[in-house]
Amino acid sequence: MALPEETADFPADRTPAGPASGSDRPHRVVVLALDGVIPFELGIPQRIFTSARTPRTRHLYEVVTCSIRPPGPVRTDADFAILVEHGPEALATADTVVVPASYELGPVYEEGLLTDDLRAALALIRPGTRLVSICTGGYVLAAAGFLDGRPATTHWSSSDHFQRLFPRVEVDADVLFIDDGDVLTSAGVAAGLDLCLHVVRRDHGTAVANEVARRTVVPPHRDGGQAQYIHRPVPEPQVATTRSARAWALGRLDRPLQLRDMAEQESMSVRTFTRRFREEVGISPGQWLTQQRVERARHLLESSELSVDQVARDAGFGTAQSMRQHLQAALGVTPTGYRRTFRDVSA
Repeated sequence: MALPEETADFPADRTPAGPASGSDRPHRVVVLALDGVIPFELGIPQRIFTSARTPRTRHLYEVVTCSIRPPGPVRTDADFAILVEHGPEALATADTVVVPASYELGPVYEEGLLTDDLRAALALIRPGTRLVSICTGGYVLAAAGFLDGRPATTHWSSSDHFQRLFPRVEVDADVLFIDDGDVLTSAGVAAGLDLCLHVVRRDHGTAVANEVARRTVVPPHRDGGQAQYIHRPVPEPQVATTRSARAWALGRLDRPLQLRDMAEQESMSVRTFTRRFREEVGISPGQWLTQQRVERARHLLESSELSVDQVARDAGFGTAQSMRQHLQAALGVTPTGYRRTFRDVSA
């Protein structure tokens, strides 16, 4: 990954550093703390990535926080500053760079332009480095040209402004996060947790990501396609929900499930159930079932000795061919390839 040609200034003697680099050392995540940074979102990468370990307690990530200035204090949006011990040179050592949200982006937010010191800092990032933004941190990536022609998201309240400022970016305001390979963006606040857990899952599989979720007491998986802003996220007590139907379905993923069967669990019509389901979950019941079956298949491929055919049946796909198609669509990999990649990742 590089800045646009007219601004790039990378050290010529450095080789690209991608997500899989350095098998004998932790993957280095460098978090860029800008003035006005939101402390909660600044802390997400540290909390999630440092919790990722093998069963032998080997840390899979190393997290370093840096500033665009020499080491020293960085203002936050709270009533305290933080002392950052690394300057911009840390960016040149990163395998992944994370840019959390800031409320003091100045010309980046107002005009879509980088300041000189921010441009110089970003130019230190090596080609091949994975880039991640949380919330309005996406403004920094967009101003640097990293998001041109790519899908991206940000906090729902900033999405219209973001799109006007950066018309070359394909903004999707209705998702929690977007994984576009070497560039990933998330919506605001807690969506940063979802994105960082997704990165752990992508790098090391569901078993490691689920353990991180347990350590940090957060849900292990919210798909990136889930709506980030739901007008009625918490139904009123007297209003029926679809929670029981979801629990019922999760216990029967290996069986054929019809929409009317799920609706009957809540004594609703199919039409009412579908509408209520979308309001609560952000996606259709069919999409949700597919997601759950993909997750079940991933877990079985990682943790069991079952054949691919048996995994397909137990996950509810029926046939190996059906499961192969769904895993290819969701993950870009075959069941056999997925198992080969992740069976030994936690050794």
